[in-house]
Amino acid sequence: MDARLDHLVCWVSDQLAALHFYEQVVGLPGVRGEEFREGKAGFPSVRISAETIIDLMAQDVSNGVEEGTGVTGSAGHQINHFCLSVSREDFDALQVRLKDHGTAITGTGSNSFGAQGIAPETIYFPDLDGNVIEVRYYR
Repeated sequence: MDARLDHLVCWVSDQLAALHFYEQVVGLPGVRGEEFREGKAGFPSVRISAETIIDLMAQDVSNGVEEGTGVTGSAGHQINHFCLSVSREDFDALQVRLKDHGTAITGTGSNSFGAQGIAPETIYFPDLDGNVIEVRYYR
C-alpha cells in the first residue's frame, strides 16, 4: 500500500486565534480562512504540504465528529504530538518567529529517528490549546 497522510484534526478553543497562530507563528498557509469567517465553512485549516492539511476544529463540535467517525469516545482525545519536517532554513526561521511571538520552545532533541531517518535537531512547542508540535529538519 502506498498511503499518505491526508489531514490531522486539532481541537482548538478559538478557531480564528488558532488559524492566526498556525499562519503567523508556525508559518503554514491558511485554507478556507475567508470561507470560515463568512460562515461558509465549518472550520479553517492550514496546509502542511500539497497532500496534507491540519483542520482546526472547535472543541464544542466533538459530538458531531464522534457521530461522523462512528466510534463513541474516539473524538476529543489529544495526541502526544505531531511532527513537521522542514528545511534547515525554515527550521531556523521558525525559531525566530517563535521567539518574536513569545512562544516558548519546551523541548529539544538531537539525532532523533523519524520517517526520513535521523534528524540532527528537533524542537517542541505548544500551540494555543496545548497541542504539542515537533519540528525537525533532515540533512
